This record gives sequence, structure tokens and C-alpha cells, in this order.
Amino acid sequence: MTRRLMTRRAALTGLVASPMILSGCDRLGQSPSFRNIVLSSGEWLSYRMHRLFGANAMAREYTEAEMSPDFRTNGSTRPQSAEYQRHLANGFATWSLKVSGLVEEPQAIPLADLRAMPSRTQITRHDCVEGWSAIGKWTGVPLGAVLDRVMLKPEARYIVFRCADALGLSPYYESIDLVDAFHPQTILAYGMNGSDLSQGHGAPIRLRVERQLGYKHAKFIMEIEAVDSLSDIGLGRGGYWEDTGFYEWYAGI
Repeated sequence: MTRRLMTRRAALTGLVASPMILSGCDRLGQSPSFRNIVLSSGEWLSYRMHRLFGANAMAREYTEAEMSPDFRTNGSTRPQSAEYQRHLANGFATWSLKVSGLVEEPQAIPLADLRAMPSRTQITRHDCVEGWSAIGKWTGVPLGAVLDRVMLKPEARYIVFRCADALGLSPYYESIDLVDAFHPQTILAYGMNGSDLSQGHGAPIRLRVERQLGYKHAKFIMEIEAVDSLSDIGLGRGGYWEDTGFYEWYAGI
């Protein structure tokens, strides 16, 4: 099992590092169904360019002196589900992150266990599709470490984030591919600006995928699922806003 994990990580690292390898082996980017169902033509070009020339690029990180004095909350700020409200009431003491799908060892990981894993702190700029931005400090566990813990199966292609909030009757969800999932700046943040993540900013954990626009940074995460296709999730476009047609699945910046 360890050998398979190392092979998957080594293969992914090689794919990220070499444009020539990527252009020949990126099955997602070249898949007709991926292009026709998930990506529009312009979005596909942006996705391919980022993968060819910037897949291993790091988002700019800032100093504490450059942090914004005010960091707006975005999107939902108070999920109404009974399950979330129970966890909120007891300070998330019994909350756990469910990790399921195409993994060898599905788990429910308590918040305390996530906090005990090796963490990363980064000061980055959040760019909202609505036109505002803010710089904040985020602390959390690298998503890649969580995925290594549950051991992805070889057919996994995407990571889906299922959230506690809902807009109308539709539960919020988002997804990213494995290149972004294993990027070192992609973390499940439980801390912000030196304190626990607040409810308005997505407690108990939210995604930080620093090279994409703010709507990709899913809040109130309850479950992570590894899948081989997005076609049977929601309307098949990879996220709540993507399903509505307002925003694109790939929001690279």
C-alpha cells in the first residue's frame, strides 16, 4: 500500500513539474467529456494553460503587516441544518470530517485529530469574484495529508467538498482536481488571523485553494468525497454556482 501511495504522489509530482509530460498524459484536460460537460471553451484554455505552465506555482504570501484590518465574510454565514446547529452549540466537540468515496480507508476524523496533524500557516489574498479582496492568515492541515491518510484509489480524479450550508433547497458543494488538491497551499483551514475560524468564515473548517477565486473556497465542510467523475453530482458541473451557470468550474488566478 505504501508503494502505491508513493507511486501516486511521484506520478503527480512529475505531472505537475513537466509541461511535456502534462501535455501527453493529462487525461482530465484532454477528455472530451471533461471539456464538453464541465469546462467551457475559454475555461478549458485557461485550465490547460495553468496546468501546462503554472501547475506548481505558489500564490503570493504576505507579511503580517500587510494583513487587511477587516476581512469580509462571503456567501452563507449561518447554516440552518439541525446537524450543524448541534455541532455549533457544543463548540464542534463531537464534529468529525467524513472522508469517503474512492479511498482505501474511509474515515471520520475529529477536529482535534485534524488539529494534531502537521499544519501550515499562510498569509494570502482572497480574491472574490464580486470584485473585492482581502489579505488574511490561515492555519490548517494540508489537504494532501488528509488524502494520504485515507489513501486514494487509483481511479480518483476529483475531490468533492460537501458543506453544511444550503442556498434555497440545494446543499452547497464544490470540487477541485488532484493537482490543486495536493498543492502545498491547499489546506483545510481551522484557524484565521491567529484565532479559531469563526462561524461567519466557515467554522469548523473551510477550504483554502489559494490559486482560485473565492467561491471555490468552500466553507462549513462536513464531508470530503473522492470521485472519478462529476457527472452524477448535482447538475454535473462541479459546484453549486457552476450548476447555476453563474460561475465557471475552474476559477484559476
